[in-house]
Amino acid sequence: MARILIIDDDDQVRKMLRLTLIAAGFDVIEAQDGKLAMQLFHQNPEVDLVITDLIMPEKEGIETIIELTRDFPHVPIIAISGGGRIDPNDYLYLAKKLGARKTLEKPFSRQEIIDAVNELI
Repeated sequence: MARILIIDDDDQVRKMLRLTLIAAGFDVIEAQDGKLAMQLFHQNPEVDLVITDLIMPEKEGIETIIELTRDFPHVPIIAISGGGRIDPNDYLYLAKKLGARKTLEKPFSRQEIIDAVNELI
């Protein structure tokens, strides 16, 4: 069973992703920001895929993507964003340039996230 690390500061988004991915047969661990995610990742290096939001407190998604691709280049990353002060596509474009293999703009459907995960695992 593939293990997925979800990183998002929005409890509802994390819950939706967790329930969707568990129903699709994946094992899930979660973090509310990049700082905690990196701690979890180092404790659970058997993570097969990371889904990260980009706009978060403490350590945001772009920093997390940079660190993950440097330390764990084999692990695919899906970046998700609803934007912030700028268009979400700008954040997603940057995430892709820095190592995210897929990007999804919020809101996305449950099927879109399952398809993206299945494509990368």
